[in-house]
Amino acid sequence: MTIDKDFQKISSLSELHRMLGLPKPLHPLLSLIENMDNSLSHEALGRPHILNYYKMSYKSNHQGKFRYGQHFYDFDEGGLFFCSPNQVISDDDVTGDHSGYTLLVHPDFFLTYPLAKKIKQYGFFSYSVNEALHLSDKERDTIISVFRNIDEELQGRIDDFSQDVIISQIELLLNYANRFYKRQFITRRAFNNNFLQVIEDTLEQCFEKSDLLIPGIPTVQYLSGKVNMSPGYLSDMLRSLTGQNAQQHIHNKLIEKAKEKLSISSLTIGEIAFQLGFEHPQSFSKFFKQKTSSSPVEFRRSFN
Repeated sequence: MTIDKDFQKISSLSELHRMLGLPKPLHPLLSLIENMDNSLSHEALGRPHILNYYKMSYKSNHQGKFRYGQHFYDFDEGGLFFCSPNQVISDDDVTGDHSGYTLLVHPDFFLTYPLAKKIKQYGFFSYSVNEALHLSDKERDTIISVFRNIDEELQGRIDDFSQDVIISQIELLLNYANRFYKRQFITRRAFNNNFLQVIEDTLEQCFEKSDLLIPGIPTVQYLSGKVNMSPGYLSDMLRSLTGQNAQQHIHNKLIEKAKEKLSISSLTIGEIAFQLGFEHPQSFSKFFKQKTSSSPVEFRRSFN
């Protein structure tokens, strides 16, 4: 274990098991920790730490804050959450209720399997700030059944098919999580309506000010910061509501404002480009033609 002034780095599953008072892991690259009776002490993990493993964890009754990277999950009644390797993780309540399941998988476990690349496409590994997945009772039972299937395979006799079976179960877990996150987007309609309005208002302010609120074109990172979401969660949320990710949403708004200024104002192309955040008129013209198949000059001429 390497200790930094800000965090400790836990380099192996054996080391983590020792810290939690558990027997040696059954597999050097994968461990499923069951703590449904909340008997494991997490005090050794109170200090911020880094794991070289994917972490997929369901906490049934956990409350408080959980740090992931530079942000925090807020738990009020448990939930499912995901962490990528080499991220700073910490918990502000090590003596509270940590009942649930935690699956830890080293990236090497996926080598030679398609999931090695595909796992990076699951946006929830980058989610942060109040974005834990809250499960219904039925969804919770589904997720727990997958954890138990993995545990049963680990406890059984390892053979040539064990890794195939476990990886298929992990992929099943990730696909269920994908489905349940989409459900969470849809069922939070009141929040979503307000969320879309905030996005629209923020972009409107950016493009309406002659002296831009921010230098340059608004970025996904800037927009996600305004709504207190990670860029990945923002894009997934917008995609579920509008069919477009955050970058596409910004670009469409940019083109909408460009068309408006070109059709009703007497501003020069360069002035419009500057107001929309472009450093050079040529960059604006190229962007506009890519998105509309006509140049700003051609578009303006069509209105005159």
